[in-house]
Amino acid sequence: MFGKDDMDYSILLTRLGKSLRQRRLHRGLTQAQLASMAALTRQKIIAIEKGDASVAVGAYARAIAALDCDLAIAQAAMPTLDEIQGVFD
Repeated sequence: MFGKDDMDYSILLTRLGKSLRQRRLHRGLTQAQLASMAALTRQKIIAIEKGDASVAVGAYARAIAALDCDLAIAQAAMPTLDEIQGVFD
């Protein structure tokens, strides 16, 4: 187990964006289709899928809801090497 100082919040956003992208692809949706369903722009969906911290939490929530998903809080997993690449740049 590790504390809040052990993982940068950007890793959490990256994981969320990656999960949303995988869910979108699994449903066979384009970014434009998801954007329409969530009442967002395609550019906003692109930013969400990248885990962009400048995107409002409400936009993330709209994308999650449009994909018929829910958000659950779980114990954090240690970041992978791929996830921490760039954190120390």
